[in-house]
Amino acid sequence: MASVAPMSGAPNAVQSGLQQLRLLQAQRNAQHAEQQARALAAQAANARQVADRAEENARALEMKSDQANENAGRARIGLTAMKTIGQVQTRLGEAYDRITRAPDAPPKANAEPVESAARPMVNAQGQMTGRLVNVAA
Repeated sequence: MASVAPMSGAPNAVQSGLQQLRLLQAQRNAQHAEQQARALAAQAANARQVADRAEENARALEMKSDQANENAGRARIGLTAMKTIGQVQTRLGEAYDRITRAPDAPPKANAEPVESAARPMVNAQGQMTGRLVNVAA
């Protein structure tokens, strides 16, 4: 029977092959991890851009809101002024009507007659007053 000579080089070759396989697998894992890291970094950059745009939009909307509030305030002031002007016009119209109707209106039946001259009165010294005015004083 022939004897089989031990192969001393075979275990070293297998170990070397396994080592190379492990090395290739580690490289693939590292490359895959790097790709994931790049993809996540790109997603993060994209999310930052979206957030920045959203912040800019929020600022623009806040400014528009402030402007709208100012416009609403001015409109309320204008409305109040218009109401006040309307009330003043109404009152002036009523006063004008009373003034323009007064001379043409007949006197009231129960109104007391107005005397054109003041009634004479007696003062504390017994003198009649209200008839003559002394301008020589």
